[in-house]
Amino acid sequence: MEPVTEATDPLALDRQVCFALSIASRSVIALYRPLLQPLGLTHPQYLAMLALWQHEPLSVKELGELLQLDPGTLSPLLKRLQALGYIHRERNSKDERALAVTLTPAGRALRAEAEKIPPAIVARLGMELDELQDLHRALTRVIAAARGTGAPEPQDA
Repeated sequence: MEPVTEATDPLALDRQVCFALSIASRSVIALYRPLLQPLGLTHPQYLAMLALWQHEPLSVKELGELLQLDPGTLSPLLKRLQALGYIHRERNSKDERALAVTLTPAGRALRAEAEKIPPAIVARLGMELDELQDLHRALTRVIAAARGTGAPEPQDA
């Protein structure tokens, strides 16, 4: 049996995908903080607003599915967005059991400020846009594979 070295150790911290993803996630989200602060938004609230700007109106259930958040996490987030005056939560007229989430005029107006964020993040990362698009595609495949919804890649013989 060959001795385990840093280069061959399957448990070496810096070789772990989970470690790289964790550090990358925290680092990128930290870049958003100073850009979101003037808008009064946290990163999870920003993601909710992105979903609403794209798909409004949404039920709470639909929004949770888009953001992949459970109701216990989503509900307080939506309460804070409503307290900020960015959204309304109302019973759906077609289904009294469902809450509909819609943007207020202030929530719609916030989009103009938020449009400045993606180019600022690209600039702060100092990476080419096509590199970031490739990364996004790769991460989307990782997410699908981790959830068991992705088709396996063909293996070379």
